[in-house]
Amino acid sequence: MDKTPAAPMTGQKRLFWACFIALTATSFAFIIRIMILDDLAAKFELTETQKGEILGVGIWPFAVSIVLFSLVIDRIGYGTAIAFAFVGHAAFAFLTIFAEGYWSLYLGSLLGGLAAGSIEAAINPIVATMFHKEKTKWLNILHAGWPAGMVIAGLISIAMGDRLDWQGQVGLIFIPVVLYGSLMAMCRGSFPVNERVAAGVSHKDMLKEVGFLSAFVASALILLEVGRVFELPTWLTWGLIGAGSVGFGTYSGSFGRPLFFILVLIMVPLAITELGTDNWITDLLKSEMVALDANPLWVLVYTTFIMMVLRFMAGPIVHRLSPLGLLAVSSGLGLCGLLFLSQAAGTVIFVAATVYGVGKTFFWPTMLGIVSEQFPKGGALTLNLISGVGMLGAGVIGSQLLGNIQDREVNRELLDAKSELHAQVVAEEEKRSVFGDYYPLDDKKLEDASPEDKKLVAEIRLRAKKTTLTTNAVFPGIMLVAYVLLILWFRSRGGYRPVELKGSGDT
Repeated sequence: MDKTPAAPMTGQKRLFWACFIALTATSFAFIIRIMILDDLAAKFELTETQKGEILGVGIWPFAVSIVLFSLVIDRIGYGTAIAFAFVGHAAFAFLTIFAEGYWSLYLGSLLGGLAAGSIEAAINPIVATMFHKEKTKWLNILHAGWPAGMVIAGLISIAMGDRLDWQGQVGLIFIPVVLYGSLMAMCRGSFPVNERVAAGVSHKDMLKEVGFLSAFVASALILLEVGRVFELPTWLTWGLIGAGSVGFGTYSGSFGRPLFFILVLIMVPLAITELGTDNWITDLLKSEMVALDANPLWVLVYTTFIMMVLRFMAGPIVHRLSPLGLLAVSSGLGLCGLLFLSQAAGTVIFVAATVYGVGKTFFWPTMLGIVSEQFPKGGALTLNLISGVGMLGAGVIGSQLLGNIQDREVNRELLDAKSELHAQVVAEEEKRSVFGDYYPLDDKKLEDASPEDKKLVAEIRLRAKKTTLTTNAVFPGIMLVAYVLLILWFRSRGGYRPVELKGSGDT
């Protein structure tokens, strides 16, 4: 456990920007992996399933490492988690650049996902502790690093085009990784003592804030995905979930704080609205962007640029609206933005994207701010567990759900429009998913269809993508209702106020 004195302001600033660059490196690696996936598929003859597995293994290990490190980070120190992340990021880049096949890529993505989780396990509590009087403001500024990495990677990809191959794009990751590694090494004596530790709150009292209920949600999301990846029997997966969450609840002696449990549940639709949509938005709007003779990546770059800029301006906005008020307004904008995008065409897409981009901007860091302000006894665990749940919500539920909606909509509309074509081009065997069995199109069979039938299928697929955006708008609608109810609940208790721990002091 770090017990060094609080850093002077210059040390705080250096440490904050080291945290910011570390998060930028994480998102840079995240988006590069998505952008080069088609190149990897062509190089190593990956199936669509293998592509999905490589994407998935870059997500669920995030939750594993962020939760595990959060349980022990106050004892092993922030530096240990950051050193692990540095090695993981470097290994991801090396294994990807020099990959010889599927398993090299899979292992590289696995290490990259673990590195991402360990980075957030450290930087979230570091910043929340250094600026514990303005947690929501500074967590928003910190998390401007996430869209910053995506914007930088996206602009490089668009600008370089075919002049920079996929190995070169991966190699660029070393720039932010070496930079944050160097800065963190300089800040080794500046890591603050966590607010919970400084106030004398025990490790067991930290676990009580989470308790059985939230532990059950987190362990279910993690182990269901791990069980799917490693093809564990269903009984074994649920047995592990039950044993883990019951064991956690028994040891902590707590069902957990009800408000924290509610926030954990809200984090799932929040993550689907933000990250789930971001994973798909380039594909969902590809046809419209191609019609504009524009790179489909521009929509994602544009909305993440909005996020980056506005998160730096979070302080006065939070002060004016309050954290819950800001999240309610953001949910309304997210709802309107997704509905607008589902109907937009031509250059109007960028008007709709502006509404959506503003709406999603403050979701993630403001939720972290609320958790840190309301559950300081939870220390790094409550702060990071909700991030882990969010990432799993996006990766395990959101990304698969948005794809499943498209498959089902295409199947239904094609059957209604031309049943004989449906029989010709739809796969004969059902596919399984967490959302039930479905019949996808068989692209190989579609190759033998007439030009007119291919055109019909393309039009149906385009409408399905629009329908997906409309359906996805349900999630910010759920969030809007939840946040309004929370605002009313806090008002009945005298209004929203951060909880302060006695003895934590200023840092």
